[in-house]
Amino acid sequence: MSSVSSLTITGFKSIRSLRDFKLNPLNVLIGANGAGKSNFIGFFRLLSQMYLRRLQLYVQTQGGPDAFLHFGRKITDHIYAEVFFQSGGYKFNLIPTADNRLIFEEEIIYTINNTHKSEFGMQLGSGHTESNLEDAEDIFSPVFPTSVKSLLVYHFHDTGETARVKQPHAANINLRLETDAGNLAAYLTLLYQKHPQQYRRIVETIRLVAPFFGDFVHRDDAEFVELEWTQAGRPDTPFKAHMLSDGTLRFICLATLLLQPTSKLPDTILIDEPELGLHPYAISVLADMFKQVAEQRQLIVSTQSVELVNELTPEDIIVVDQEDGASTFKRYSGEELAGWLQEYSLGEIWKRNILGGRP
Repeated sequence: MSSVSSLTITGFKSIRSLRDFKLNPLNVLIGANGAGKSNFIGFFRLLSQMYLRRLQLYVQTQGGPDAFLHFGRKITDHIYAEVFFQSGGYKFNLIPTADNRLIFEEEIIYTINNTHKSEFGMQLGSGHTESNLEDAEDIFSPVFPTSVKSLLVYHFHDTGETARVKQPHAANINLRLETDAGNLAAYLTLLYQKHPQQYRRIVETIRLVAPFFGDFVHRDDAEFVELEWTQAGRPDTPFKAHMLSDGTLRFICLATLLLQPTSKLPDTILIDEPELGLHPYAISVLADMFKQVAEQRQLIVSTQSVELVNELTPEDIIVVDQEDGASTFKRYSGEELAGWLQEYSLGEIWKRNILGGRP
């Protein structure tokens, strides 16, 4: 595994300056609306688009360079970042152009040999419009660019009638769970066929929060599939995904993501506000899944849920505030909060504005 060990970001959206910020196996961002939690997650979405060589398309569809630069180009003239992994790092500097693009002023990738205290790096160019990370694969494999490639941001908020998770899709689109769960039915069928132990665990976990749920329906030799399920005690009557509540459907997506075989999980998993529509008990179960996954993979999560925070330790929490128009990020230790935790839960301490991260 090659998770993110520390991070430096300057000039990106509300993040004016974040330097050498350490990341743990489990990182849960809390804060008021607009504090910058989603922008922190959004930075990793930018990284993913850069690796896929979709930077220009992504920048234009998101509003152009001024939507990414801290208060626009009149205030900020570049976005600089350093992403450090256990065995190396990736640095880049993006600058805006007169024709409304972001281009690379600098792009560097390097590995670190901790045994011999040596570093080997390579300039990936200057002035180019799309990342050259993939070109460095032969030189830096297996550490890079796999580390950057394996940063995936999952977002299961869309559960409307036109949501991809509810639509028919090709049965062979099952190499990995898509970030919006658009191939959920095909992926569950793969787990049912190839990984029965993990599949049963997913089903049993869903039943903890939705006792009416029986199982998923798998149709043999179907070219196209869609999410179908049965009710407990009625295995012969299949229902479509639109018969599930939004919260239940989102929990199914989360359980499938987090309880799939560890070998299929990305090194770093990012989830934006996973508690949306979930019952407090479902949030407690979700917290347990987070802790289990964090034993072998890295999780970065943003939340507004006091119930979720109550299930965590101070070291898991990153408090996001905004000062003078810029996001700040702070992590407390158990020792700093020991006195408060004798009387209150971590969520109550947050509600009392002792941690910060409140309006």
